[in-house]
Amino acid sequence: MIEVNDLSFSYGGNAAIAFPNFKCNRGEKLLLLGDSGTGKTTLLHLLCGLLRPKSGSMNVAGVDLNSLNDRQLDKFRGRELGIVFQQSHFVQSLTVAENLSLPALMSGTEMSATELKQRTHELLERLGVGHKSDVRPNDLSVGEQQRASIARALVHEPSVVFVDEPTSALDDKSTASVIQLLEDETEKAGATLIIVTHDSRLKTRYKDRVELSRLVHNPLNAS
Repeated sequence: MIEVNDLSFSYGGNAAIAFPNFKCNRGEKLLLLGDSGTGKTTLLHLLCGLLRPKSGSMNVAGVDLNSLNDRQLDKFRGRELGIVFQQSHFVQSLTVAENLSLPALMSGTEMSATELKQRTHELLERLGVGHKSDVRPNDLSVGEQQRASIARALVHEPSVVFVDEPTSALDDKSTASVIQLLEDETEKAGATLIIVTHDSRLKTRYKDRVELSRLVHNPLNAS
């Protein structure tokens, strides 16, 4: 579950960005929609515990993020959250499979090495890139990197999956394919799906959505 109330954030001494209240139950899907300058990336970073709010409360996966210190936030992210960023950020010296296993290992997964290897293989196969498990990330196409990123976000069985601008450079057919893939995989995992985007094509797909208005006084710092 995700619940946000009276949330605001300020970069330095600049005027605060105020965000609307919203709630999303476990296993549901939510669209966070806004143009550049509405603070959607800032909101994503707040919900992931990468930024601290100026005021307000955030409950993510049943946890009050404001109650956690930095070390606890790191453990929480590694255990409960899956994040698909716009850029893949793979470790180029590791294979694709090793990249997928790394976050789970760093978060102290309860899966054995054999179980983790099997889950990694199954996810890559299901996403159509199983044949690329032993190559380096720079040997993947852009589409394959995106699929591998989705697999990496799911491998440790998170409660919530955040996806940042998954369709910004895609045509209509590819957009529908990627969104369906995200929905299918998070549904199989029983995870909540939060999509952060400016892509108005997704607006009609989700009845549950939060539309951010242009209330940002410092748009260079909050996209």
